[in-house]
Amino acid sequence: MLSVIGQITDDQIAELLKKRHQTVASAESVTGGLVAERLTNISGSSEYFMGGIVAYHSRIKVQELQVPGALIAKEGAVSSKVAEAMAEGIRRRFKTTIGLATTGVAGPLPAPPAPVGLVYIALADEGGVDVRELHLQGTRQQIREKAAQSVLGLLWLNLGGEQGVS
Repeated sequence: MLSVIGQITDDQIAELLKKRHQTVASAESVTGGLVAERLTNISGSSEYFMGGIVAYHSRIKVQELQVPGALIAKEGAVSSKVAEAMAEGIRRRFKTTIGLATTGVAGPLPAPPAPVGLVYIALADEGGVDVRELHLQGTRQQIREKAAQSVLGLLWLNLGGEQGVS
């Protein structure tokens, strides 16, 4: 996880999104909808969460998020460039101020050449894209939850949240 992020709560993120009048959409692979679930945990979340796509298969990344197939073929589905393209694609598709993306390998088996625990998270906004490479450990579910928490931590920082909040 991002080392400066504690356990940012869903309420804290919702409060900042509303305060800053920001909208967000999620493109998820490794997290399989956990990010969207967290963003919609709060009553009134339709004020800031526009929707999401679980793009688990590369075909869906290409068709629904406009990730170039050649990019996936060259870099692999688990790569910083694909995470970046997913975040930009969801932001464009849902016309939001922020697009979030997750891609990675939760295991228990690796997806060569990517090892278990390799995760990329990305946040796209009008200023560009911030992509982070994570090396997570734990069970499949723990890796997925850590990845979701990490991309929400990245969102928190982007919205001006304080580092080290728990």
